[in-house]
Amino acid sequence: MESARAGQIASARKIAESALVAGGDIVALNAFLGMVCARAGDLRGAVRHLAAAHKERPADVTIACNLIAASIELGELEAAIKVATPELAFSDPSLRVARYRGFVAQALERFDDAAAAYEHVVASAPDDFESWNNLGNARTAQGDAPGSVVALERAIALDPSAAPTRLNLAAALRAADRFRDSETVLRRAATDFPDDARPLHELYVQLKGEGEHEAALPIIEEAVRRDPDNASLQLKLGVEYGLVRNTELAELAFRRAIAIDPVLSDAYLGLCIQYEHTNRESELAPLIALGRSNGLDAGTMAFMQAMDHRRAKRFDEGLAILDQVPADIEPERTAHIRATLLDRLGRSDEAFAWFSVTNNLHAEGLTAPLPRATELRDELRSDLHLLTPDWVGGWSAANPEPVRPDPVFLVGFPRSGTTLLDTILMGHPDTVVLEEQPPLNHVDKAAGHLAGLAALSDTDIVRLRKQYYDEVAAIEPLPDTKLLVDKSPLFLHKVPLIQRLFPNARFILALRHPCDVLLSCYMSNFRLNSAMSNFLRLEDVAEFYDLTFQLWEKSTSLFPVKMHTIVYERLVDNVEAEVRPLFDFLGLSWNVAALDHQRTAKSRGLITTASYSQVTEPIYKRAAGRWERYRSHLEPIFPVLEPWVEKFGYKL
Repeated sequence: MESARAGQIASARKIAESALVAGGDIVALNAFLGMVCARAGDLRGAVRHLAAAHKERPADVTIACNLIAASIELGELEAAIKVATPELAFSDPSLRVARYRGFVAQALERFDDAAAAYEHVVASAPDDFESWNNLGNARTAQGDAPGSVVALERAIALDPSAAPTRLNLAAALRAADRFRDSETVLRRAATDFPDDARPLHELYVQLKGEGEHEAALPIIEEAVRRDPDNASLQLKLGVEYGLVRNTELAELAFRRAIAIDPVLSDAYLGLCIQYEHTNRESELAPLIALGRSNGLDAGTMAFMQAMDHRRAKRFDEGLAILDQVPADIEPERTAHIRATLLDRLGRSDEAFAWFSVTNNLHAEGLTAPLPRATELRDELRSDLHLLTPDWVGGWSAANPEPVRPDPVFLVGFPRSGTTLLDTILMGHPDTVVLEEQPPLNHVDKAAGHLAGLAALSDTDIVRLRKQYYDEVAAIEPLPDTKLLVDKSPLFLHKVPLIQRLFPNARFILALRHPCDVLLSCYMSNFRLNSAMSNFLRLEDVAEFYDLTFQLWEKSTSLFPVKMHTIVYERLVDNVEAEVRPLFDFLGLSWNVAALDHQRTAKSRGLITTASYSQVTEPIYKRAAGRWERYRSHLEPIFPVLEPWVEKFGYKL
């Protein structure tokens, strides 16, 4: 013992081992050797000697605790809990064994045992903050959310300065379905610990889980401000900026994440998606080179190379490299890339199978897209039932004077050529084109949707028009001299609202062969809002198309709609011949530069629709009639489509 006190560990060990051989006290010498071996870093030796001492004197708490601690350090948790028996734990007045038992049981996911151990501790030591905290976590894991909340609230009362306990309480409150209380705890923790990003990160995750995307963005922004060197937070910030279409800030956040963690694969994938949507796929090659120099994993490298091969039309090479992409890297997008490559190679049946894989993966997602799609179709049926001549005839006579010319609305079922059309219209100097932005949807909500239109007064209409124009102006400058074109394909559903607010509005209807439209919708990788969720199954997209045009036809029969139709097949065959009459209809002077849609597309930045990869190419005709290659897959929905095929002048 004098040698050990003097720091002469090797000498102390040698003396004790000699004494043990000479027949000295087995318990005392083994217990001492266990301590000495542990100090020397020989954990195996420590456990061997301590186990020998424990065998001889199993009720000795100090020996047992030293043996448990050495076993934990070795990672031998099962051995540790065999020492920390309930009998020893609950008979130890120091409570050390019970604390160890709770810790080890929790690590082994034996949560009932852990909770029992911690309950024993706090019953005897009610001011033990740490055990109350651990008891709360054990109860959460047991599924006892109310009991967890009680324990964690007690822990916080004992030590309000422990930030992690606040996070544990928030998790317990969520488990108890007390989401608002959880949010309150996290917001208070964020205030009480102004340099700590963790409460904000937890709040961000909670808000995202509740679908509160707009509220989540400022939270993750503040978290990054507090902890700018956290690559995971920078990554999440990049994702959020991408969702709100702020591509410049999204790219900056992804780049910062890579600078902090050069092998953070999701940051590279985020940049790939930004480049794809902003017509900058030429920047994939430098990104691939950066990933290679940083030692990025082979799977992410293969995914990026597949995207680059697709951009360069190296379709066979793209297919080959996709085989090296692991199943857990962007599974939906990987399947979709494979499908598009097969389609471009003319391997139609294989392509359709992979488009189906993509959609099935989307359908299994956490956002419940199929029920949301069904709900929207049900809403359309309700609108059809409400929209009758008698109902429209009973509307109030409100019709205040407009303060500026009414907008033009560019509509058409998705994938009917509306993005090509809006790009051409963007190229005209006398237009402002709004591409799939929310102002009209916000106004629709403020008006009470379709049912609220009948009772609108002049004051209501003036207020709703102002709201619409104010929201438009916040997105795009809107000079009085320019024609506003509001493009959103499914404003096909909003004709009554538009006619109520803007009776002089004009409509551009984009038409395309229904089979090509539905096939293209099925094959596109849309962000899944309620409308796009209808494109995951052919029977759903056919029903959605049918309901959409039923509503359009009924609306145009009840209102004096001013409309000009653009036929996709004629547009791609002769752009000028199709566009000149449109410009005349809109009162726009002829401007040949507007036909250079590639120049316009490349200068417009983010393209928010599924057509981002096509509108930067020369106008091509390969998509017209593509459905013929997939006829056998489409035949089950022909009965739904046939009336519309005939009505719009096409054939099956």
